[in-house]
Amino acid sequence: MKSFTKITASLCVVAAVVPIAVVAKNMLSRDPEISAPDIAPSSELIARGEYLTRLADCQACHQVKGGEPFTGGRAFQLPFGTLYSTNITPDPETGIGTWSDDDFVRALHRGVRPNGENLYPAFPYTSYTAISRDDAVAIKSYLFTLKPVQAPAKKNELLFPFNQRWGLALWNGFFLTDRRFKPDPALSSKVNRGDYVANALGHCGECHTPRTLAFNLSDRIYAGASLEGWNAYNITSHKEYGIGAWSDEELKRYLLEGHAPGRGTATGPMGEVVEYSLRHLKADDASALLSYLRTIPPRPEGFVANVKESSMMTAASGSLPVATDVIEPGQRVFERNCASCHGWNGGGVQQKTAALKGLRTIYDPSAANLLQVILHGTESSALPGRSTPMPPFASLSDGEIADLVNFMRRYVGSGGKKIGAGDVADAREYQH
Repeated sequence: MKSFTKITASLCVVAAVVPIAVVAKNMLSRDPEISAPDIAPSSELIARGEYLTRLADCQACHQVKGGEPFTGGRAFQLPFGTLYSTNITPDPETGIGTWSDDDFVRALHRGVRPNGENLYPAFPYTSYTAISRDDAVAIKSYLFTLKPVQAPAKKNELLFPFNQRWGLALWNGFFLTDRRFKPDPALSSKVNRGDYVANALGHCGECHTPRTLAFNLSDRIYAGASLEGWNAYNITSHKEYGIGAWSDEELKRYLLEGHAPGRGTATGPMGEVVEYSLRHLKADDASALLSYLRTIPPRPEGFVANVKESSMMTAASGSLPVATDVIEPGQRVFERNCASCHGWNGGGVQQKTAALKGLRTIYDPSAANLLQVILHGTESSALPGRSTPMPPFASLSDGEIADLVNFMRRYVGSGGKKIGAGDVADAREYQH
């Protein structure tokens, strides 16, 4: 973390004195910000705003676990400190109750508060900048129908110089493409709509696209990235590293239900995206999103999840692993804590979402997501098959969890080096 901070700070200094022409070019290419008087929202506009708010996934970021929706306070653990989301209910003192339409649109398009203060790009205005003014005003119209809640913002905990907001104006000069979405005439209206849903409203790239040392999104769109202890996997059209081999039905089930048998189960941040956002997609928008994802150029980055049928997948349910002659420590941990729900054959006992077959979390050589799920468990939700949550197993020792992960990955034929107790200790540093 310290080395990352030093490198990033150095790059910021270099950026400030060298390619000023890049900043000037970006400034000149920006779309003009349209200003207009506040409108009186109709019931139709509010209803559309509610739908767009779900697509923009506002609740997931502006709510702490167990707290009131849209009141903020959620912590974002970044390499240079911790940021906290803010209250976006219409409370006039601690929320956005005094914001005009112009104020709200400017925050989404340029990352600037009404008082001129720059917002940190953990708020994804670099993606929201593509949202049309009409859609932005619709979102505001819905948010202003919420109950005003007094919820003062928590103080950010950032290292110097990242706690100096003036530097964000320079960062925006380099990396903010302040342009509204424009359909590509070479693509169908369906693919263009999917592009708008994915990149403007859904801001998928904010998690799935790797960032540079300056913390802007790279040009390796959807190649996969790591944040807050989780891996957001490669979702390009590559058939081995991405989702190119997934059928439309598998992809649709994953996006709308959070589970595609033999492919993956959405947990952690992705589980929240499905819970708060994607499961509410209208049929035409869901179809458009799928069509757009198929157009993403394939990138062979990340890892390949090859399911080996000689692994736990062929073991008889309720029996010991047929390929294991000697009981190892990780097997004992699995037997005591995991087998009753997941089954020795990995098929899931109580509910199908407990199935382990084909999960990318297990095949991921870093085991990042698997560790987070073991440590923090999952929560019950409105998604199909999520009525019974997985409890956290943080009470297990670092060594026990490392043994468990190594056993599970060997058992299913996953590659990657063995993890140790130190890797588990590092994973514990992330609070959820």
